[in-house]
Amino acid sequence: MRDTNEMEVIFDSCSSNEGFARVAVASFMTQLNPTVEEVADVKTAVSEAVTNSIIHGYEQEIHKISVKCRIDKGVFMVTVKDTGKGIEDVEQAMMPMYTTKPELDRSGMGFAFMEAFMDKVEVESVPGEGTTVRMEKTIGKGRSLWTTQSL
Repeated sequence: MRDTNEMEVIFDSCSSNEGFARVAVASFMTQLNPTVEEVADVKTAVSEAVTNSIIHGYEQEIHKISVKCRIDKGVFMVTVKDTGKGIEDVEQAMMPMYTTKPELDRSGMGFAFMEAFMDKVEVESVPGEGTTVRMEKTIGKGRSLWTTQSL
């Protein structure tokens, strides 16, 4: 297997495509032989990022969302990008329970979930231009330790 590999999908910002993004990312990461838990973690984080683009970035209007994945020596990287309205205060937006859409029963836990399930989360946003969420997760971390201990 090559040490690096990349893919990108671009799709409309309709909520039915959130599931597509999850499956596309999960399919791509299977080449790393992830555990079921690792796949679930990444799918949850991607789901939250895509949902944020749909609900907050585009406010339910149909535009494009880009999801790029890169594998580099066991590190899985995923970038979710929109060209929506952007985030005024990224630090505030990343606070657990903070939401700009309480009327839609938004919990304000999207970024908290991303940070809980991924090893690294970076958010760049420019009001009026859009938001880019970059996430990383090392796949197979601790697997070799478990294998040697079980022998």
